[in-house]
Amino acid sequence: MGLPTALGLLDAGATVLGVDTSERRLADIRAGDVDLLPAQHAALACTQNTGAFLLTTDAGALPGAGAVIVCVPAPVTEDHRPDLRALRAACATVVERAVPGQLIVLTSTSHAGTTRELLLAPLAARGLTAEQDVLVAFAPERIDPGNAHHTPETTPRIVGGTGPLSARAAAFLLRVTASHIHQVPDPETAEMAKLWENIFRAVNIALANELAEACAHLGPAPVEVIEAAATKPYGFMSFYPGPGAGGHCIPCDPYYLLDRLPPGGPAAPVLGAAMSALRERPARIAAQAAARLRADGARLDGARVLVLGAAYKPGVSDVREPGAAAARAARRAGCRRALQRLPRAPPHRGRPPAHVRGRPAPAPLGPGDRAHRAPR
Repeated sequence: MGLPTALGLLDAGATVLGVDTSERRLADIRAGDVDLLPAQHAALACTQNTGAFLLTTDAGALPGAGAVIVCVPAPVTEDHRPDLRALRAACATVVERAVPGQLIVLTSTSHAGTTRELLLAPLAARGLTAEQDVLVAFAPERIDPGNAHHTPETTPRIVGGTGPLSARAAAFLLRVTASHIHQVPDPETAEMAKLWENIFRAVNIALANELAEACAHLGPAPVEVIEAAATKPYGFMSFYPGPGAGGHCIPCDPYYLLDRLPPGGPAAPVLGAAMSALRERPARIAAQAAARLRADGARLDGARVLVLGAAYKPGVSDVREPGAAAARAARRAGCRRALQRLPRAPPHRGRPPAHVRGRPAPAPLGPGDRAHRAPR
């Protein structure tokens, strides 16, 4: 998550210290074995042997930094609860080593109030007061993996400081990593804005899937309907149906809001229903494949199913949902083998997940085989 920001700062002439708990991850970065756009790969290669980009697992170097940017994953558990273990550990490490005059910027997506809970309160317990001893802000990352049309440098960035000094310092630091900085009154506004962005997408993806199924029942082709609706120059944004939602944002971030809504407090039934529908979508796609096989006089039991597009979007090697989930659902339904292919994505870097590890190249489909192409 932090690598594109690091590259932007390096390009502006800063010296960057990258700290990670995983030596393997650092080795991948040194080798260029990471998901980046071609231009970003070139920029990373240019940092080799310059001494400007230092990588280490030693957090003891943090006190020597003028600014510390926290960029760690904030996933969800198997039961769809926020998993803050990595974020809590990273913030605790930063707080433990914070020094007067330092700027600390949190960028990981989380619930509103995270910055105060994980940074401000522990810093104060150490005797470091924001706006007096240290500067603290929240500035969520905005990255569209694999999309060269929307790079971090061409995308606005939100900054919410814990006070005017923190806001100005964070905006000054991050100005080289974005097209411009949009300052908001406080960290909570920035935290909620990031959730709002991805909740908007999640709900509309679920709605597009729902309307596509209505089209399948009523007759019109969903894509033609969407393209017709998109001729309206105001009040409409195109979302297309697919096999679900993938990556590290849309399937996870909305739960960071849902988890914070207390029983008897404000409810979010639309969001809850949308996330439930997105979870179930890959299995529905697998069920549709089974129905098509049955309509052709075949059975899913013993069939070989080829899922084209194991990565959740073109140009990335991230195979977290929904193609992988559809393959699992097909296997649970009894298919002999559910093979995945990434025709437009780079090879998976690092150790592939268990559901694609060790799969042999498929033999050509025979007369008795059927292939189902997961829609994108």
